[in-house]
Amino acid sequence: MTSRPETTKLGSDLEISRILTGLWQIADIEKDGTPVDLDAAAGHLADYAAAGFTTFDMADHYGNAELVAGRLLARHGEEADRPLAFTKWCPEPGPMTEDVVRAGVQERLDRLGVSRIDLLQFHWWTFEHPGWLDALRHLARLREEGLIKEIGVTNFDAAHLHVALAENLPVVSNQVSFSVVDRRAAGTLSDLCARTGVRLLAYGTLCGGFLSESWLGKPAPAEIADWSRMKYKRFIDAAGGWEAFQVLLAALGTVARRHGVSISNVATRWVLETPSVAGVIIGARIGESEHRADNLKLFGFALDDADRAVLDKAFAGMAPIPGDCGDEYRRPPFLTASGDLSHHLEKIPSIYQPEPVPGRANRWRLSSGSIWEPLAGFSRAMRVGDRILVSGTTATHGADHCVAPGDAEAQTTYVLDKIAAALTAFGASMEDVVRTRVYLQDVGAWEGPSRAHGRVFGDIRPANTTLAVGSLIGGYEVEIEVEAIIDPQ
Repeated sequence: MTSRPETTKLGSDLEISRILTGLWQIADIEKDGTPVDLDAAAGHLADYAAAGFTTFDMADHYGNAELVAGRLLARHGEEADRPLAFTKWCPEPGPMTEDVVRAGVQERLDRLGVSRIDLLQFHWWTFEHPGWLDALRHLARLREEGLIKEIGVTNFDAAHLHVALAENLPVVSNQVSFSVVDRRAAGTLSDLCARTGVRLLAYGTLCGGFLSESWLGKPAPAEIADWSRMKYKRFIDAAGGWEAFQVLLAALGTVARRHGVSISNVATRWVLETPSVAGVIIGARIGESEHRADNLKLFGFALDDADRAVLDKAFAGMAPIPGDCGDEYRRPPFLTASGDLSHHLEKIPSIYQPEPVPGRANRWRLSSGSIWEPLAGFSRAMRVGDRILVSGTTATHGADHCVAPGDAEAQTTYVLDKIAAALTAFGASMEDVVRTRVYLQDVGAWEGPSRAHGRVFGDIRPANTTLAVGSLIGGYEVEIEVEAIIDPQ
C-alpha cells in the first residue's frame, strides 16, 4: 500500500491530492445549531494534511467549514507547501456587478484568512439568467489582480462549460457528481474536457457511504437522518432502485475481493481512472468517521479489462441518471437532499418584465435591453392570448456583446437560454414550444446548433425549419425564433 496519496496538476501550478477531503459534513454536524469547535476541527484537518491529504474542498454554505480551514491555514502561514483550500461561491441569481462579485470573493478571503483563494469555484442556479457570464468575467479580473489563483465552476453541464470556454474565460475545473451510480460525467462532459484541458473534480463518488460493504445484502433504509444519504438515495432510486443497486454492490464486491480492497476503493478507483478526473472528493465527518488508511489503498491497484467487464454488466441493468451534470439542481427530478427545488427556482427574478401593449387587450410584450429592439422597433417577445412569439434571437449579452464569436454551437446554447427566459416571463416554458426556426450563417456549421437544439427539444420535438441565410446582421453565427402555445388550464 502506498504511504501517500497521488497528486496531480490543476491549472497552471496547483499541485493537488487526487483525494480531496470534502467538508460538507460540517454543515450536517452543525444543523442543530451547535457550531463545531474551530480549533479542534482544524486539528483533525491537520492530521489529514500530515498524511498527505493536503487538499480540502468546502463552500460558502458548508456551515463553518471555511473558518475551520482558515484556522488550519493560519498554522502554516506563508509556507509554499501549505495545505490547499478550495471553496465555492454560490450567489443567488441577480445582477452580477463588479461590486457584488468582489464582495463575494472578499467574504471568502476573510473567512479563510488568506490573501489569495487557491481555487474559487462558481455555482449558478439557472442559466436562463445570464448574470453567470458577468460573474465569471469579474472573477477573471480578480484573478488577474491576484485575489484568486485559479477559477473553477461547479455543476455546469457540458453545454454551458463550452460557452464559458468559448468566451475565453480561464476555467480550469468543473466539480460535478460522478460515481458508478451517476455516470453522466463520463460522456459529453469528459469529451469536452479532453478537447480543452479542463479537469473534473468528482463528488458523490461514494454516494454518501452507500457504496460500501455495510449496505451489501441489506434492505433499503426506512429512514435516513443525514442530508448526504438523503440525497444519494434519490440518485439510487433514479438509477433503477435498490434491487439494481444491490446488483452493482455485488459486482463491486467481486472486483474488490480480486484486489484485496474495499467496495469503496473499487467504486472510487473507477472514477479516478477516467482521464478527465483530476481528483475525487471524499467527505469526512471531522472527529467522527475518518477513513484515511482505507483511502490510501486506492493507489495500490488498477482496474483491468476483466474488472471492467464485471462492472459494465452491472451498469447495463441500471437506468441512466436523467439529464446532464447539474440538472438535478435545475429541473425535475430534483435529486438533492431537500428534493423538489422548484419553489426555490420560482423565486429567482426573471430578467424580463412583460408589459401590456397599449390599447390592445390580451396582448403583452417584453424587451431585452439590446440595441436592436428600439432601433428596429420590435419586441423580444409577444404574448397574444395563449400564444407566444419570440423574435429572432442572437447571442447578444447585455446591450451589444456577442457571445462566443465564431462558435455556432455555443451561441445556440446561449440563444436558447434567452428564449427560455422570455417564455418563463410569460408563464410558459420550453415544453410549450410548437415551432422553431433556426437561421445559420454557414450551412456547414449545422451540426453544432443541431446538437444544442436537440439537447433542449429532444423530448419536446416541435416543428422545425433550419435555413442557411448567408449572412446575419451583427456577424452572428445563428439566430433562432420560436412559437409556443400554453395549454388551457
